[in-house]
Amino acid sequence: MLEVPHGFVKGTVTDRIDWTENEFSLMINAPVDPYFSGQFTKLALPDADGEWVRRAYSLVNYPHHKAGYEQMEFLFITADEGELSPRLQQLTAGDPVYVSKKSSGFMTLAEIPDNMTNLWLLSTGSAIGPFLSILDELETASRFEEIVLVHAVRTEAELVYQSKIAQMVERYQGKLRYIPIVSREESKGLLQGRIPDLLLSGVLAETAQVALNKESSFFYICGNPNMVKDTSAALNTLGYIKNLKRKAGNFSSENYW
Repeated sequence: MLEVPHGFVKGTVTDRIDWTENEFSLMINAPVDPYFSGQFTKLALPDADGEWVRRAYSLVNYPHHKAGYEQMEFLFITADEGELSPRLQQLTAGDPVYVSKKSSGFMTLAEIPDNMTNLWLLSTGSAIGPFLSILDELETASRFEEIVLVHAVRTEAELVYQSKIAQMVERYQGKLRYIPIVSREESKGLLQGRIPDLLLSGVLAETAQVALNKESSFFYICGNPNMVKDTSAALNTLGYIKNLKRKAGNFSSENYW
């Protein structure tokens, strides 16, 4: 019998949602330590040779939801070449999966400078997950004057959690703007293109009807590495600086693989 990897605990799949052929969510219960909205943890399963395969995934749920922080939700897109995501896609309720006991990551509310009143959440694909967690926090609604959630995907079918987002928009009472972007098909009423280009052209701010301001705008960027790199460069071009421990700035990022 395989020894459980150091720092991991055994969890159980409690439910799943299939969004498309290769995009799905898993609900997993495990005796993990408390965590913060926006953080990620690691999941692990043994491969065909009995070796442990571990990958980091962000939490979709916020820790204070009614089922408790040990009931976690994750959003996945299966990669054909992936070592873990195809195995995760085969899991159903009752199946075991191993979870890192401690979560990690600095893409949290605590890392945003206190003077920032406008929050931009820029995501691609499954990287919308941690932003949904952040938006569920009561502090987010009370702390910021305007919030923009941007989700860029290839096809309209990949615009997940539509019901949840609609409920959030209603709950935020005008503070939250949701901007879906589709890149590989024409969809009526939706933006097309890439996030960095839409930032540089001013289309994103115009669509959100939220002005960009170096004194009050903060950006979290999460998604594929090319998007993160190009969006960071676009923000630099617009005069924004990266947020660092030693010097407060306007944006921070997390690559999603």
